[in-house]
Amino acid sequence: MFSTDPKIFDWLVEVRRYFHMHPEISHQEYGTTKKIASLLKSMGVDVSLFDDMTGAVGTIKGATGEKTLGLRADIDALPMQELNTTDYKSLNDEVMHSCGHDANTTVMLGTAKKIVDTGLADTMNGNVKFIFQPAEERGAGAKAMIARGVLENPHVNRVIACHMSPDLPVGKVGIFHSTGYASGDRFALQINGRGGHGGRPEECVDPVVAGSFFVNQIQSIVSRNIKPTEAAVVSVGKFVAGNAANVIPETAVIEGSIRALTAEVRDQVFQRLEDMAYGLEKTFEVQCQFHIQPGVPILINNSEVAESLYDVSVNVLGPENVSYLPPIMGSEDFSYFTLERPSAIMRLGCSNEKRGIVNFLHSPYFDIDETVLEIGTEIFYQAVKSYLSD
Repeated sequence: MFSTDPKIFDWLVEVRRYFHMHPEISHQEYGTTKKIASLLKSMGVDVSLFDDMTGAVGTIKGATGEKTLGLRADIDALPMQELNTTDYKSLNDEVMHSCGHDANTTVMLGTAKKIVDTGLADTMNGNVKFIFQPAEERGAGAKAMIARGVLENPHVNRVIACHMSPDLPVGKVGIFHSTGYASGDRFALQINGRGGHGGRPEECVDPVVAGSFFVNQIQSIVSRNIKPTEAAVVSVGKFVAGNAANVIPETAVIEGSIRALTAEVRDQVFQRLEDMAYGLEKTFEVQCQFHIQPGVPILINNSEVAESLYDVSVNVLGPENVSYLPPIMGSEDFSYFTLERPSAIMRLGCSNEKRGIVNFLHSPYFDIDETVLEIGTEIFYQAVKSYLSD
């Protein structure tokens, strides 16, 4: 069962706090990449960097065998101001690790350190590839790394990852047995009417009225077109029209997001949105331009890999602290790895109500109980040991 080791715990806390104090947004993780590479090299781990993007790859080769286990961590932060008052709060204005990627990165670095410190590589039947991925928050980093061959040389057979979970208390973890995260897509609608005086609406074609109708109409997609046993979310986050109170504008622009847990529901929502958008043309005599921007695909864990993570976690924490989780409607670009290799992601509980560490992801007050760093390190160390021992 799990017990803390003050030596590695102190190292993990120091590393995590460094990353937390020096956050960098997507595609700009230059200092983060440099620090990761430096730490890996100090352990004697082979490091590969990219000429045209941030992110790093570390490889530890085993004594025998050709199979390779990939361990992925996302490294980017969010463009927001941290409001915590801790002595390790962000030093970069308007940038914060409010999604826990500093912790994810530290867990994987800790796993590499423990492999080296214990000499595990001398008995491994295969290799470990540490994938430190940029731009998860933009949904772009995983796809870019895969396109640059991160799953080859050596060929990666499976990939595992973690994410911080403030909805679970520290000491508890959860794994998705199959579907874990929703797809994340966006839509944009431009409605072109005929502007004019607010006191003479009969001479105008009002895009605001048409847009308001559209916003209300699409609420029926989930409630009336999608089966109650399925899940989808359609949200409008932007509605822009006009510059003056007494002028009916020429155009209105509406943008929103789409979430779904199955490809069938995703396609159904796409079609209904398009039908409703262009239906405005006849109803309101407007002209519409509608566009869907496909984003991150649905994340579906490989059940065999998920079960192996579950079993390892039980061995580390005990069965009472490990559970299978229902899907969530957030999105995660680790899904691109799941499309390429048998893969699984798990969530590590990081909240502590007694200590007031209770804020959720993307909150300006988000923080973690740093005990999760050692828990995550032990789970992934044992996952490596289990997979590469046969």
